[in-house]
Amino acid sequence: MFGKNFQYSSRNDWPHIKSWLLGRMESDPSVEGPVREILQKVKKKGDRAIVEYTRKFDCKNFEAENILLDPKLIKDSLSDIDKDDLGIIQEAADRIRIFHQRQNQNSWFIPDPDGSIMGQMVAPVSRAGLYVPGGQGGETPLISSLLMNAIPAQVAGVNSICVVSPPRKDKTLNPYLLATAHILGIDEICLCGSAWAVAALAYGTETINQVDIIAGPGNIFVTMAKKMLVGQVGIDMIAGPSEVAVLADHTGRPDYIAMDILSQAEHDPLAGTYLITTEEKLITDTQEELKKQTDLLPRGDIARKALKDWGGSFLVPDLEKGFELSNFIAPEHFELCIDDPWSCLGMIRNAGAVFIGENTPEPVGDYFAGPNHVLPTLTTARFSQALSVSAFQKNINILSTNKKYLDKHGSKIARMARLEGLEAHARSVEQRLDKK
Repeated sequence: MFGKNFQYSSRNDWPHIKSWLLGRMESDPSVEGPVREILQKVKKKGDRAIVEYTRKFDCKNFEAENILLDPKLIKDSLSDIDKDDLGIIQEAADRIRIFHQRQNQNSWFIPDPDGSIMGQMVAPVSRAGLYVPGGQGGETPLISSLLMNAIPAQVAGVNSICVVSPPRKDKTLNPYLLATAHILGIDEICLCGSAWAVAALAYGTETINQVDIIAGPGNIFVTMAKKMLVGQVGIDMIAGPSEVAVLADHTGRPDYIAMDILSQAEHDPLAGTYLITTEEKLITDTQEELKKQTDLLPRGDIARKALKDWGGSFLVPDLEKGFELSNFIAPEHFELCIDDPWSCLGMIRNAGAVFIGENTPEPVGDYFAGPNHVLPTLTTARFSQALSVSAFQKNINILSTNKKYLDKHGSKIARMARLEGLEAHARSVEQRLDKK
């Protein structure tokens, strides 16, 4: 089932593997032009552009008054949801909130004997826009996306949150999505999707007020829109297709590993799935399990293509080389199916999230445990990290100096300014100094 089979024994083997992985990272240049046109049209026409695109792609009878959902419909959605399901969503939300509350930063100040006070003030952004994909025409509501994006924003202290999601053909959203919003206390939901929704959040329209940061996953048009708006609005990250790497030794179970790999392969034909192991037999046995289990999946065709195009097995001589390779790959999800995983944590440098032991499958993190599932992909875990509370906050530097401080250090500051050729900088300090 794996499309590629590699052996990795030293760093010299990495360039060959890297050249294969680079093919998955190539963007589609045909998307950039249409997205640029969408951004410009929404910037100029506002709600009219939203209506035009929504009629064309999502809902034929859509009007401007349909963009902002009536908050009463959000509350009323609770009656359409099974009570047990509501309980599960609430428990997941509580667990995610508890985890993210530990991430909150505190403002701090340091007094200096010279008479200065320096510090950092932590402040939330004023307004966040959260994109929630439609999910097969609204029939598979992406509840977890809303939970994972909204809760860190709320913990950060963001008071104004706008959720956007494409409408179903009857101008509605799935009641499970609405119920999740109600559980979170969110009452501003706008019916629009794709790149025009991202543009509306970035620029603002008659109905949708401009936001400071946009977070949430989406298709290639959503991703390209976010990428093109960097510098005009904050974004969470440029995310690519999902990926998982499993590092296994002689204790690895082929049935567990195969299904964990398929849990990512069923996402997207571009999903990356990698088995790194010291055991050649485990590769063979996992291949057999993949064949059996793929045939039983509703999204088996998608998984099968992902495995063929971007699935790879990597035979390594020992776990040390396995970790070395995984750090090069920098996977979004990294599962450790090895005998003593905790003792090896120090060997991990690059990963979006680490799942420790055979009883921690990746979906535990996707939905329920607490850590965020919005993770860096396409090797960007080398320099970036999971979505967190800090993404919705700013650190504002605070300075306070007095006359004593300026008399002691002012001439030094003025000298540095003149070295850079900035005379007004120097004089702004010197005019406050005691004249002798």
